[in-house]
Amino acid sequence: MIVLFVILFSVFYLFQINKMTATLCARKEIPEEKQPKIYKTINILITILLVSLYLRVTMLA
Repeated sequence: MIVLFVILFSVFYLFQINKMTATLCARKEIPEEKQPKIYKTINILITILLVSLYLRVTMLA
Protein backbone atom coordinates (compact mmCIF):
# COMPACT_ATOMS: atom_id res chain seq x y z
CA MET A 1 0.00 0.00 0.00
CA ILE A 2 2.80 2.39 0.89
CA VAL A 3 4.62 1.58 -2.35
CA LEU A 4 1.52 2.47 -4.37
CA PHE A 5 1.22 5.79 -2.54
CA VAL A 6 4.89 6.60 -3.19
CA ILE A 7 4.52 5.80 -6.89
CA LEU A 8 1.39 7.93 -7.25
CA PHE A 9 2.99 10.76 -5.30
CA SER A 10 6.10 10.56 -7.50
CA VAL A 11 4.12 10.80 -10.72
CA PHE A 12 2.13 13.77 -9.41
CA TYR A 13 5.25 15.49 -8.05
CA LEU A 14 7.22 15.04 -11.29
CA PHE A 15 4.28 16.42 -13.28
CA GLN A 16 4.10 19.49 -11.01
CA ILE A 17 7.85 20.08 -11.24
CA ASN A 18 7.64 19.96 -15.05
CA LYS A 19 4.81 22.50 -15.00
CA MET A 20 6.91 24.80 -12.82
CA THR A 21 9.90 24.32 -15.14
CA ALA A 22 7.76 25.33 -18.11
CA THR A 23 6.70 28.46 -16.23
CA LEU A 24 10.32 29.23 -15.35
CA CYS A 25 11.40 28.87 -18.98
CA ALA A 26 8.59 31.15 -20.13
CA ARG A 27 9.22 33.86 -17.52
CA LYS A 28 12.99 33.91 -17.94
CA GLU A 29 12.63 33.72 -21.74
CA ILE A 30 15.08 30.85 -21.98
CA PRO A 31 15.88 30.00 -25.62
CA GLU A 32 14.20 26.91 -27.11
CA GLU A 33 17.53 25.17 -27.73
CA LYS A 34 18.47 25.31 -24.02
CA GLN A 35 15.12 24.14 -22.64
CA PRO A 36 15.61 20.38 -23.24
CA LYS A 37 18.86 20.48 -21.25
CA ILE A 38 17.10 22.26 -18.38
CA TYR A 39 14.24 19.76 -18.39
CA LYS A 40 16.65 16.83 -18.52
CA THR A 41 18.74 18.13 -15.61
CA ILE A 42 15.74 18.89 -13.42
CA ASN A 43 14.05 15.58 -14.21
CA ILE A 44 17.20 13.59 -13.41
CA LEU A 45 17.68 15.38 -10.11
CA ILE A 46 14.03 14.95 -9.11
CA THR A 47 14.13 11.28 -10.11
CA ILE A 48 17.16 10.74 -7.87
CA LEU A 49 15.29 12.45 -5.05
CA LEU A 50 12.21 10.28 -5.59
CA VAL A 51 14.22 7.05 -5.78
CA SER A 52 15.91 7.91 -2.50
CA LEU A 53 12.47 8.62 -1.00
CA TYR A 54 11.24 5.24 -2.24
CA LEU A 55 14.25 3.44 -0.79
CA ARG A 56 13.88 5.20 2.53
CA VAL A 57 10.17 4.42 2.77
CA THR A 58 10.64 0.76 1.86
CA MET A 59 13.54 0.35 4.29
CA LEU A 60 11.50 1.84 7.15
CA ALA A 61 8.27 -0.02 6.36
